[in-house]
Amino acid sequence: MSLNRSMLLVSGNSPKRLQDAAVFNPGLLVLDLADEVKDEDKDSARLLVREAIRFLDYEKVKLAVRINTLKSGFGTKDIEVISRVKPEAFLIPQASVEQLQDVEIMLALAEKEGALESGGIKLIPVIETVKALDGISSILSVSSRIVGAFFNADGLAKELGMTRTQEGDEILYARSKVAIACRAAGLNSFDTVFTESNDEEGLLKDARKARNLGFTGKAAINGRQIEIINHVFA
Repeated sequence: MSLNRSMLLVSGNSPKRLQDAAVFNPGLLVLDLADEVKDEDKDSARLLVREAIRFLDYEKVKLAVRINTLKSGFGTKDIEVISRVKPEAFLIPQASVEQLQDVEIMLALAEKEGALESGGIKLIPVIETVKALDGISSILSVSSRIVGAFFNADGLAKELGMTRTQEGDEILYARSKVAIACRAAGLNSFDTVFTESNDEEGLLKDARKARNLGFTGKAAINGRQIEIINHVFA
């Protein structure tokens, strides 16, 4: 996967957002089956995402799907169903060496059964736990499918009981470690989202900080943020 400047995360449970997301021109469009979808809606969201990939016009964007963790009970089915429509990549939440190894086995089987290109679907581990941050180098080297990492500061903050601020001093070490590890491995790195969607000046400042730390791109949950992110990482 070539260098991407921006990642737009879109709920897999919202038909309107699935239909409209590509117009914002993100480097990578991520259809989310995990954080943005309640447990009782997981099965319907999975089918909705599958049909969106089949029938909506995503030709101008690279497309990935954030699946659920394997331990949640939903991740295995996500891989079985979504791999058949050949997304560019899967985002793996709460990434660990063990989980990525299991995903690798499942993907290889799904590609064989679906007569798909072996190794064609890539992986982007989500670094959002203390364990993942501590072992990021091992995570990035566990599979040849891995093309980058996404740092989710909200997940890390929840585990550590931190309060996130716009200045981001509390996540500086974690950000730096993710960016440097990805650069050392020759992989893409997506910085965490800037949650104040109406603060363009704050986003610009935060994106510049991420770029200066070594990230190759930044994630967003609002399509209006993509233009600024693309400009900063151009």
